[in-house]
Amino acid sequence: MDHEADANRTDLMTITRFVLNEQSKFPESRGDFTILISHIVLGCKFVCSSVNKAGLAKLLGLAGDTNIQGEEQKKLDVISNEVFVKALISSGRTCLLVSEENEDAIIVPPSQRGKYIVVFDPLDGSSNIDCGVSIGTIFGIYMVKDINNVTVQDALQPGSKLVAAGYCMYGSSCTFVLSTGYGVNGFTLDPSLGEFILTHPNIKVPKKGKIYSVNEGNAKNWDEPTTKYVANCKFPQDGSSPKSLRYIGSMVADIHRTLLYGGTFMYPADTKNPNGKLRVLYEVFPMSYLMEQAGGQAFTGKQRALDLVPEKIHDRSPIFLGSYDEIEKIKELYAEL
Repeated sequence: MDHEADANRTDLMTITRFVLNEQSKFPESRGDFTILISHIVLGCKFVCSSVNKAGLAKLLGLAGDTNIQGEEQKKLDVISNEVFVKALISSGRTCLLVSEENEDAIIVPPSQRGKYIVVFDPLDGSSNIDCGVSIGTIFGIYMVKDINNVTVQDALQPGSKLVAAGYCMYGSSCTFVLSTGYGVNGFTLDPSLGEFILTHPNIKVPKKGKIYSVNEGNAKNWDEPTTKYVANCKFPQDGSSPKSLRYIGSMVADIHRTLLYGGTFMYPADTKNPNGKLRVLYEVFPMSYLMEQAGGQAFTGKQRALDLVPEKIHDRSPIFLGSYDEIEKIKELYAEL
């Protein structure tokens, strides 16, 4: 037994240690945010464990209900949603929860209430469970204005008001990516310790990218700027090499690759979905926040994504996000309209 190696493992930067270090920069902090993050992390560990044994535990298949988005709910969707709702309420630090799986927002009882609002997609890409493709949890955190008078309207804030956002990807490894407004950091779950360890400090998305990611099956319904941008990816006019197409169809996995390797992720509006397909509060906002924190951009086709003000909790929006220079090109194409 290598005792020296074991001793070195105790010097690792865990996510708890990382968040506590961040907290120490703010003398007025009471630790509420740290407690909230630790409950989200616990939920992610539970879901990761459930995803890993889904086939064995016969958790796969349909739960029989259809969620608010009209998608058939997988059993893991239901389990993940319950896990996060319970973890967030029991933290005693939340007052309002918005989940993709619930039609209405959940207002936390006054006795368990805290100052944070959490918007989340408990299991994004769950239609990919059966084929082993990476799936994930996405979340965003806001502050409430008045803890004694909480309404659904409190969740309808622009993405620029987020205090933190992140996602947890369940794939070949379990990866937790977090921003609290001071850059983006990635942690990987060490199963032997049951701890998330800092493996990707200060993630910066490359300024340019060689990859574009979009569902080209919708190409006939796209608007002109999207069509032009994708055509230029495949047939560049400046003599450069064509870009590679990579589309997993699981937003967390596609965004994770874009953050690390650069490029563009797009889910544009089209004639079939004129308002886009992805949900503003718990998909577009958290991912746009992370992309901007990593030095990239996020654009809706009309404006900066984080400046959107949602009218309903399940609003949708088109989205283009990724490397700074690539999104600039898309903005130029839309400016020509």
